[in-house]
Amino acid sequence: MVLVSEKTLTKTRREFLQATPAALAAGVAAPYYATTTLLANESGQGLKNDRPRVGCIGLRYQGSVIAERARVYGDIVALADVDRNVLHQGRASFGSTPKIFEDYRDMLVREDIDIITIGTPDHWHTKMVMDACRAGKDVYVEKPLTLTIEEGKQIRRVVEETGRVVQVGSWQRSDARLRKAVEMVRQGRLGKLERVEVVLGKNKTGGPFPLDDPPPELNWDLWQGQTPLVPYQHERCHYTFRWWLEYSGGQLTDWGAHHIDIAQWAINAYPSEVQGEAKYPNVERGYNVPIDFSVKVRYPNDVEMTISDTGRSGILFTGSEGRIFVNRGTLAGKPVDALKENPLSREAFTLYDFDNLERPERVGKIDAIKNHMGNFFDCVRARRQPISDVESQHRTATTCHLANIALRVGRPIRWDAKQEQIVDDSEANAMLRREQRQGFETV
Repeated sequence: MVLVSEKTLTKTRREFLQATPAALAAGVAAPYYATTTLLANESGQGLKNDRPRVGCIGLRYQGSVIAERARVYGDIVALADVDRNVLHQGRASFGSTPKIFEDYRDMLVREDIDIITIGTPDHWHTKMVMDACRAGKDVYVEKPLTLTIEEGKQIRRVVEETGRVVQVGSWQRSDARLRKAVEMVRQGRLGKLERVEVVLGKNKTGGPFPLDDPPPELNWDLWQGQTPLVPYQHERCHYTFRWWLEYSGGQLTDWGAHHIDIAQWAINAYPSEVQGEAKYPNVERGYNVPIDFSVKVRYPNDVEMTISDTGRSGILFTGSEGRIFVNRGTLAGKPVDALKENPLSREAFTLYDFDNLERPERVGKIDAIKNHMGNFFDCVRARRQPISDVESQHRTATTCHLANIALRVGRPIRWDAKQEQIVDDSEANAMLRREQRQGFETV
């Protein structure tokens, strides 16, 4: 069991990377599998030409979760991860059939792959999505969609150019409780929405952490990607990458990509002003995300959203005629009780373009991901926008990133959502993008 050799694939990878976006987009064909039904098969069975071929990038916990869900609807034919131990464990889980790669770019040159799943750390999402789309693949990528606001604009452009279907793993949109909360707000069951309170939970603190040599099974240079080269620390890698601003944004982009997404879906507007307060740990060689943070977001429709790290995780919607609380285990409030006499109708009101009502309503992470992945495969067949499309998730990530920027500059920032610029603040505006390491740029 060995990796596909670098020597074997150098030429094809170089040709892929040197091709222009226009040339790559021109070569994109429709999916090869049958489109006689728009409902992806949940049984895991089906004709060979009705099961798309899937390549999976990133196989740690969430990467393996989405790969398992994708396997219900398609055949896993290739795996990529920069950690050989993780890669081999992943191959053991999926049998001996999938080809394995250390560098995902070697996998993308294969013509026998229709769909890519991406379960990597945040700082890799944008480039991998763009590369996969330009290689003619449809993509399911974990949240948050981007590391910066500028990256979201780049992904939007590439998806439009290539016509690929991209689903972001903000699976709470496919959880029946959370979706119902949004439907209630949007259908006026709370009256006029006035205030939304979001609680995300605390960021981790820790350090200083020792420097060390990377483990032999890990390609540390490739793991770092676009970010500045730094000495290896165990705590920078795998799940704990979330507590370093170089690779992520702490809870504001982790749980924020879930709860803020649901809140903003209900608010149905983009921010106009963001301000907040936080402390920073200032620990040498330690986690550097903000702690004890609170953020206030104002919207043009006079709704105010607060984001806090303290309290019960979830979202509290308050309107002129009532309020409801929702999280992954609860949907409660008098307007919810009133649904017994006056229920919502899925048929009468849809929240997104292609709403396949044949799928059962599901709640909880694993079951909701079944629907989220199913929606993605439905939309691949129909060539339609999925429930967590690039535009909505770029706008969600934008709000998360703006919150972190406001905390860093320590003053209110005004956001022009149409121009996607911070108004009259050159220091804050410079934080919409980051310098990227040569060879790993998103362009």
